Parts: sequence; structure tokens; C-alpha cells
Amino acid sequence: MDGLRRTAPSTFRTKADANAWLTVRQSELLRGEWLDPDLGRVPLDAYATKWISEHRLSPRTRDLYEGLNRLHVRPFLGSVSLGALTTERIRAWRAELLRSERSEVTAAKAYRLLRAILNTAVDDGRISRNPCRIKGADQERAPERPVATVAQVFALADAVGSQYRAFVLTAALTSMRWGELIALRRRDVDLDSGLIFVQRSLIERGGILEPAPPKNNSVRIVTIPTVLADELRQHLTRVPSGPDSLVFTGERGATPRRGNWRANVGWTDALTAAGLPEGFHFHDLRHTGNHLVAQSGLDP
Repeated sequence: MDGLRRTAPSTFRTKADANAWLTVRQSELLRGEWLDPDLGRVPLDAYATKWISEHRLSPRTRDLYEGLNRLHVRPFLGSVSLGALTTERIRAWRAELLRSERSEVTAAKAYRLLRAILNTAVDDGRISRNPCRIKGADQERAPERPVATVAQVFALADAVGSQYRAFVLTAALTSMRWGELIALRRRDVDLDSGLIFVQRSLIERGGILEPAPPKNNSVRIVTIPTVLADELRQHLTRVPSGPDSLVFTGERGATPRRGNWRANVGWTDALTAAGLPEGFHFHDLRHTGNHLVAQSGLDP
């Protein structure tokens, strides 16, 4: 075994038992299936932390994975060695997550992360097979989000005021995300061709805005509906004309921040004025755009 002497994990009652154990190990060696038990003694948390640090991830995804591991994996399984993880143990962990009032969405995200980590452990020869084999545990059953009608979108845009009117309309009618909108520059908007070039995003980490590629690294081009083109043309007369100038800013020219934007625009009152539920999120505006595209028969 790699030129090293290995001892059995325990003593045997008879010589025949010892020989039987040795025969099985030799058979595994011949088939290339033998695993060094020392490799499986690494605690899950140490392996998971290394896995996250070594993988090429976007800043937002890295933050997500670190949070899932810190809050939902480490407290329950962090000290368990890789080789001691079984499907039964994984099932008990997931059940404990749900009992401790983690949502099904959070439990599914944590399960998918753990499965990915243990897939690598299989590839590294630390475990023989992935114990994450619970049917349906990777599926998110998130409650269906509300979809605003076009009339409600325009009512909401009226209610948030002229500074953010085009911001709301662009989110709804192009399905662009918050981070993509606040990163948008004048040179990315071609009103003559009716196109927006989504080339970057901004994410907030520790109170600092950092540039990042669009979600899924998907640089893309979106079409500007005619009614939105008129709104953007009017909006752009009120912002600096340089090609690198931000399209959407706050009243003092700064980049909008999620943390204080709702309060600044009176979001809750604006929702009421538009006839939308109090729990309606800015991100839900994307559903209106996706719904309109689907109605047209195109692929969102």
C-alpha cells in the first residue's frame, strides 16, 4: 500500500477473521478501489473551508458559500470526519436544519453546497462515495413571488418620484438586476439602436461596492421597449453627459445602496399607492419583464 505498512482498524478474534479482512483489502487494491483511511479522517469543516477558498467563485457566491458553511453546516457537521459522514447522518442534519426553522430554500442551498464539497472528496480519494443521496433535498420550494402588472409598475414609478422613476421602469421592463442597474453607464445605453449592453454589476460587501461580472458571468444585450426608451431619453437629460457617467444615481449623485434606498424613496408607501403587497421586493420587478417576454413567445 504505497510502500507503507498499514495496520487494521481493530484486532481480530481469530486468525481466519484477520485473513478475511486482509483478503478484502488486497482485492480492493487490485481493483484500484482501496482508500487510505487517513485521508478520510479530515474534519469536514477543514475540508469545506479549503474547498471554498480554492474554487474560482464570484465574490457574491463566495460570500454565500462561506455563510452557508458557517451558519448551517459547521455547527452541525463541522467536527465530523469525512469518512464518518453517512447518508443517515446527512438526513439527520437536514431534518435538524428544518426543525431549527431554517427555510426549505436555505436547507436546499446548504445541501447542494455540501454535496458539491463531498463530490470533490470522492475525486480526491478521501471517501468512496458521496453520502448526499437524499431524493429532493436539493430542490428549493420557494413561495411564488408576486408579479406586478404593467399598470402597477408605472404607478410604482410615479410613487417613488422622478429621481428613481426610470430606475424602477428599467428594472421591470428589461428584467435587469439591482447590481446591473447601479453599474450601468451612459456608454452602455444605445437609445438609437434600442439596446442596453449589460457588461458589469456592483455588489456590496462589508459596506463597500465592488465591481463584478453580471450573474453567471453572462454579458448580454437587452432590448429597450419603446415606452422605456422615451423614459430613459428624458432621464438622461438630468445626469452627467460623459460616457462613463452612471445612469442611475441618488439625489446627490451617489450610487444607490440597498440598505437605505427603501427608506429614501418611501418604498412601503409607494407599494400601497401602486396596489402592491407590502412584502413586494425590488427584485420582484424582474418577474414583470420576464412575464411580458414569455407572453410574446420569446425565451427570457
